Amino acid sequence: MDETYWDPELFEVREPATQTIPFVYNSPHSGRRYNRAFLESSRLDALGIRRSEDHFVDELFSAAPALGAPLLLAHFPRAYVDVNREPYELDPRMFVDAVPSYANSNSVRVAGGLGTIPRIVAENVEIYQRRFPVAEALSRIETIYKPYHACLRKLIARTHARFGFGVLIDCHSMPGNIRVAGTGVRPDFIVGDRYGTSASADLSNAAIALLEDLGFHAVRNKPYAGGFITEHYGRPVKGLHALQIEVNRALYVDETSLAKRPDFAALAGSLSVFMEGMAEFVAGYTGDSALAAE
Repeated sequence: MDETYWDPELFEVREPATQTIPFVYNSPHSGRRYNRAFLESSRLDALGIRRSEDHFVDELFSAAPALGAPLLLAHFPRAYVDVNREPYELDPRMFVDAVPSYANSNSVRVAGGLGTIPRIVAENVEIYQRRFPVAEALSRIETIYKPYHACLRKLIARTHARFGFGVLIDCHSMPGNIRVAGTGVRPDFIVGDRYGTSASADLSNAAIALLEDLGFHAVRNKPYAGGFITEHYGRPVKGLHALQIEVNRALYVDETSLAKRPDFAALAGSLSVFMEGMAEFVAGYTGDSALAAE
């Protein structure tokens, strides 16, 4: 991996000694390094601004390198720039000057305050004290968003070249109060495959079965089917599969204090077993297999 692609203070790749399985693990929302200028521009305190983090998800999936897969993880916070969006989903209400003509300002995510440069953290809480120059947003995209995706693309391409196919697992967390619409059921995990377009059904079903065998309640696609990363990198017909895994935060963190719960280590251990199981599931496949072609 060419380290000139990024500043290691912003994100890093934790590599296995040798990549032995066709997986790339990605934790784009667990970053928790907040620079002083950003904090000073915010109306939120040091705890409030962390509400949109996928708290400690990088640690929950930290066994990936030992199991033979690279783990890409963000150090920059999601509230600063969100790499699980299109590159230019920009909200004109945030800036003192006009956004570029190529910006997508009409997406549902922008309308909800959760564009590439988020306007809010969770619960519709505004981040900024005042509007700021759009050049600042574009700088974040150039110096963080684009290098992050260049790195992720390189990891996926390397994996595909080595094994003939590849599986991206995009790792996230969700609020503890999430319920499956119409049922009232609170899932422990949601496996998203963009309704079958980003990964094979066999792969999604295997992920759900493995989680349920570990004693968790897992559902598929509702209410989270996968974001930009899952949609953008999942190309099953080309042997590239992408799954989004959402972990219920109530399983492992106090959502008020953001302190880890006593069961944190046990959950991380279960996810290590899950990752091993996923690797075993695809062990018999090649680039010409039914999985890669589905």
